[in-house]
Formats: sequence, C-alpha cells, structure tokens
Amino acid sequence: MSALFFPSGMPLQDLIFGAGIYFPPLFKAVFIGVFVWMAAHRLLRDWIYSGEIWHPTLMDLSLFALSVCFGLLLLAIW
Repeated sequence: MSALFFPSGMPLQDLIFGAGIYFPPLFKAVFIGVFVWMAAHRLLRDWIYSGEIWHPTLMDLSLFALSVCFGLLLLAIW
C-alpha cells in the first residue's frame, strides 16, 4: 500500500534525498553556534543587561545569529 503513495522516481524521493544532503550542515552550524553563543553570552551578559544597550533581547538574538554564522564558517573552513 505504501508503494502506491511513494512510487520510485517521484519528486518526493528527490526532496527527501535533498533534505538529507542540504540540511545537516545547517543543523551542525546551529549546534556549534549554540555553544559559541553560550560562551559569548556568559562573557557579555553583564554589559548587555546593564542598560547601556537599547534592546538587550535584540542584541542577544544578534549575538546568536553571529554565533551560528561563525559555526557555519568553522564548518566551511574545516
């Protein structure tokens, strides 16, 4: 019965195969970025929440995005 819904050569198999190729580097970058963010957040936490930053949550989110970019850069160099 399942062969009726997923016959060979259908685009869904290509999509699943493509997801197996393209998504893991992104997930690896997020995984590395979380650890980079935790270290950077711990070092900068007092400065971020001291009132000197206009919006601490946006600063924290920006720091996380930069950490994920750094994780992707590490994966690309390695």
